[in-house]
Amino acid sequence: MFGTVELPVWLFALILLFALVTFASHFFIPPVRWFLRRRMEKAVEEINKRLERPIQPFKLARRHDMIQRLIYDPQVVAAVTHHARETGVREDVAFSEAKRYAREIVPSFSAMAYFGFSIRAAKWLSKMLFHVRLVRIDQDALARIDPNATVVYVMNHRSNMDYVLVTYLAADRSALSYAVGEWARIWPLSWLFRAMGAYFIRRSSRNKLYRRVLARYVQMAVENGVTQAIFPEGGLSLDGRVGEAKLGLLSYIVQERANTTRDIVFVPVALNYDRVIEDRILIEAGRTGQRQFRGSFIAGGAFAMRWLGHRLTGRARRFGYAAVAFGTPISLREVSARTEGGVTGIAAHLMASIRRHVPILPVPMVAAAIEDGARSRAEVQHWISARLPAWLDAEIPVHLRRGSVELSVEAGIDMLVLRRLVRESDAGELTLVEDGAPIVAFYAASIPLASDAVQHGAAGGGE
Repeated sequence: MFGTVELPVWLFALILLFALVTFASHFFIPPVRWFLRRRMEKAVEEINKRLERPIQPFKLARRHDMIQRLIYDPQVVAAVTHHARETGVREDVAFSEAKRYAREIVPSFSAMAYFGFSIRAAKWLSKMLFHVRLVRIDQDALARIDPNATVVYVMNHRSNMDYVLVTYLAADRSALSYAVGEWARIWPLSWLFRAMGAYFIRRSSRNKLYRRVLARYVQMAVENGVTQAIFPEGGLSLDGRVGEAKLGLLSYIVQERANTTRDIVFVPVALNYDRVIEDRILIEAGRTGQRQFRGSFIAGGAFAMRWLGHRLTGRARRFGYAAVAFGTPISLREVSARTEGGVTGIAAHLMASIRRHVPILPVPMVAAAIEDGARSRAEVQHWISARLPAWLDAEIPVHLRRGSVELSVEAGIDMLVLRRLVRESDAGELTLVEDGAPIVAFYAASIPLASDAVQHGAAGGGE
């Protein structure tokens, strides 16, 4: 019993390491975790004081706890049983599959990552690349939203910059929970998006069990008042227009109204840009009919390095204006009562509201004029001036450079010429470059015709 045991040094070191880990896990790590948790809770309390809509406890729950809550939800358990019976697999196998889906979907929100890093990074990147303009927002209407309601921002999808821009502009309102596609599951982006509260979705999946798990997560978040941000189109616009809504996420949200006492309030958000960074990739995808975007990390990195080089040498220019308009909030209770067609009618109503608020900017205006036959600066200016009253009467948000049509035309033409999409002769004649025609059409598509003008929205000038 008291004999000597000889051990190799490496084995003794391994035993000592396991002993230290066990000691730390029982006596050191729990109080440290409690201390950090308390500091985080106090930080969240301070953050909530300045937010219009405080961060909900559901969003702050530990990821492990949310996963457990999701996979043991009665509707998910019923879906597992049905899936096992339908496919012929054992229930424990089906349950493991549901758990895998839950782990894939559920975020790991960090208030420190969101407000300490993401907001600052989003603000820096937005202002570095664009002249950012908030062209319309009804502060009074937003302030009148029931504090207990769940707010869902519904947005058109022009660029991957949409996430960055809206996160920055909504920073004093709430922490947004985005639905992001498969492209964001690449490490380390996946870690960052989870920390920002984003949840991952497989847009093209038709697996019934997966759709049921996703639906229950979205509905639980809505039921618990988590502020959502979704792109109803289900993907980036390939032709520059605001497309029709896909009904997946919207149907999950609308279905939840019968199970919650909270009202659900949609806030239409419309975005437009003088330059969409991915425009060539999107146009090519639209031409081929395949959403397998051909952009790569190497191409994106090369673009970023070129721009950074221009920035360091003082030759970089911002990509024109990036504008956002917040529409009038739409209560689901009210719109359901006066809209026929169920979720399809509600989706059409929301998309129409987004279309009414898409900002009109210099480059899209000039692009539309050139595509309509204008071939000089004077003709472009006349084309815009002739349509401006109709846009203003329809209360469509128009942003002119320093409030001037002439300066806006100058800025728009200069941008198109700089990008070699349009050629301007010494005599002042504007000619579409052959390769530039699809890109000019892409920007022109965001401009409504005078006959398309509809009431509602807002107009503005600006710098």
